[in-house]
Amino acid sequence: MPERSRWIDPAPLEVSRPRLPWWTHSPRWALVLAVPFLAVGLVVWLSVVVLRKASRYPVVAFVVLVLVVIGPLWGWTVALILGAVLALVLVGWWWRFRPSFLRLVLGEVRSEWRRLVVYAPVWHRTMLFCHLDRKVDRKTHVPVFVRVRADGWRDRVTVALLHGQAPGEFEARAEALAHSFGARSCRVRVLSPRRIVLDLLHGDPLTRPVLPPPLPDTADDVTGFTAKDLERVPVGVTEAGRPWLLRLLGSHILAVGATGAGKASVVWSLLWSLAPLLRSGLVRVYGIDPKGGMELGKAPGLFHRLVFDNGLEAVELLEEVAAEVKQRAAAFRGQRRGWSVDCGQPFLLLIVDELADVVAYPTDRKLKERANSALQTITSQGRAPGVCVIGELQDPRKEVLSFRHLFPTRVALRVDEPGQVDMVLGDGVRERGAAAHEISETTPGVAWVKYTDRREPLRVRAFHVTDTDLDRLVDYVTEPASAEQSAIVHAFPTLPEIPGPDSAVRGEAA
Repeated sequence: MPERSRWIDPAPLEVSRPRLPWWTHSPRWALVLAVPFLAVGLVVWLSVVVLRKASRYPVVAFVVLVLVVIGPLWGWTVALILGAVLALVLVGWWWRFRPSFLRLVLGEVRSEWRRLVVYAPVWHRTMLFCHLDRKVDRKTHVPVFVRVRADGWRDRVTVALLHGQAPGEFEARAEALAHSFGARSCRVRVLSPRRIVLDLLHGDPLTRPVLPPPLPDTADDVTGFTAKDLERVPVGVTEAGRPWLLRLLGSHILAVGATGAGKASVVWSLLWSLAPLLRSGLVRVYGIDPKGGMELGKAPGLFHRLVFDNGLEAVELLEEVAAEVKQRAAAFRGQRRGWSVDCGQPFLLLIVDELADVVAYPTDRKLKERANSALQTITSQGRAPGVCVIGELQDPRKEVLSFRHLFPTRVALRVDEPGQVDMVLGDGVRERGAAAHEISETTPGVAWVKYTDRREPLRVRAFHVTDTDLDRLVDYVTEPASAEQSAIVHAFPTLPEIPGPDSAVRGEAA
């Protein structure tokens, strides 16, 4: 053996290894430690599910508790006594607090019944037949309905969309879905990402006229009035039974409808709700009625100035209001960004009945150009200075009203053609359920309203204001105000009558 072999250590080298915990030496210890955690997690999850179901269906939860727990443990006599007590509580609840009973008890029972009987048995094959499914690796996936809320006249079915699915697929198949579930119509609302609501309608809660609220006492003042009140003026009710609120401050309103659709009901409902402000002078109304006063002439006492044609006098009124808009903007410059109660100037409301007779149908070309120029000035610049335009129209085509985009709030009453719905409310609203062309002639005042900050349109009905109501409204508004109201109105300097048209505005119009 060579001599160098003497320096080789025959003993193997010892490598230091980290010591592992004792419970990792065997997989059994990992299983022993995982089981308690899994059990605790399962118990917590089941508890959350049970509590959520119990809070959603309290009556059903109590009945199950009696049948499963109290009966076998304490005896059926105790269970029957508790059941009788529950029945008495429910009867008392129904007797004294009927609205909450109908919503929390009968509503939940009705919702669960509709879910089990109408939707659960046919949901899977309905999704397949409507081509709303997805196939991945020979496995079929369908959207899942999360919950059902039955309101009596409609069912609100919340649906969780599949990955890669869009609400437009349901909108395109809304008619098929309505027939599949035995509904009159189906509307699609986006609730959140990958979550939509199918409104399946079975009845119409807006078939009966809506009476206006009583006028306030003439002794009441307007001390609590703020500019915010002009952003939520009640003019009727929605399909869900809530107040229909229109925004005047910072907006313009375009109401489109065929003859007899009830366009005037929107105007009279607004003036009815503004009665205390009209009486006190905080809101001033101007009107143009090209039909010779057949509509607005029923209550001339509500208007500060009213014109009954579409000629020179109407154009001059529009130019005067346009000049007022520019004067207010110059006065507010550097002091405030919008109209408020303490600015010293009343809020102006300009109502134009049959807007097409003013901006499209006049035979005098120069008058028509002046009217269009003045109205475009008012609608484009008048929101911040405290001027609101309410235009009524029958034909919503661009050839008739080229600046309809300057009206943020649009109301579509009964129209003659399906294409007019998209002209008024915007593209795609008819697919989302806004069938203004299907409104019955027997329900004047029923409309679809579209706000700029909401994707879905809203179905509403304006107050039914009769000629007798208008007489009472005129008497209320024209009655002299009390000393307190006069002090409120004159606490700040008011502007005199609107001056003649500004030369710059008249020059632009010409």
